[in-house]
Amino acid sequence: MKLNELADRPGARKKRARIGRGIGSGMGKTGGRGGKGQTARAGVRIKGFEGGQMPLHRRLPKRGFRNASFARQLNEVTVDAEALVKAGVLRRAKDGVRLLGSGEIKAKVAFSVWGASRSAVEAVEKAGGSVTLLAPKRETGEQPA
Repeated sequence: MKLNELADRPGARKKRARIGRGIGSGMGKTGGRGGKGQTARAGVRIKGFEGGQMPLHRRLPKRGFRNASFARQLNEVTVDAEALVKAGVLRRAKDGVRLLGSGEIKAKVAFSVWGASRSAVEAVEKAGGSVTLLAPKRETGEQPA
């Protein structure tokens, strides 16, 4: 095999469609936007508009109410990545969890996280909780320097 014989696999390098370049290009005249009207213009389109009919999202009843006065008070809670995934806060605990110190905490909570800011640790310990720092799992065989 020689350098001049090297080539991409067929179809690997596809040329982009140049719209609005004449009727023979297949993307001329309307440039892929169909006919006239609002959808042919740039930047304007009413999402969910049903031609004056009441849209589906307005026809369906509103549901749900969360009364904060009946919120459960928990005495001792353990928060880790698995608990956050189970609660639906995280989709997966791939990159770990880092605890930051914005907001305030009143409950006694035991955190098991990959990282935490100094202010977050102080706030949790002031509320009577604890913070356990976990070592992140390294994918490569290298040890941290």
